[in-house]
Amino acid sequence: MNVVKIKVLLMMGLVVGLLGSALAVIYSKYQSRLLFIDIQKQERELDRYEVEWGQLQLELTTLAEENRVEQIAREKLRLVLPQREAIIYIKP
Repeated sequence: MNVVKIKVLLMMGLVVGLLGSALAVIYSKYQSRLLFIDIQKQERELDRYEVEWGQLQLELTTLAEENRVEQIAREKLRLVLPQREAIIYIKP
C-alpha cells in the first residue's frame, strides 16, 4: 500500500508540474505577443518620424536657398549690396 501511495503522490506531482509548465508556456506566449504588438507600434512611430524628418529636411532646404535669403534681405530688411568702391577687403 505504501508503494501505491508513493506512485499516486508521484503521479500527482507530475500532473502539477505538467500543469505548471503549461501555464508557464501560455504566459510566455502571451508576453511574447504583447512585446510583438509593442514593437509594431514603435516601428509605425519610427516610420512617422522618418517621414516628418524628410519633410523638415525639404523645408529647411527650401528656406535656406540663397536666392530666398537674398530676397527676404532685400524686401523685409531693405538691405542692398554695397558698391564695389565701398567694399573693404581685409587680408588675414
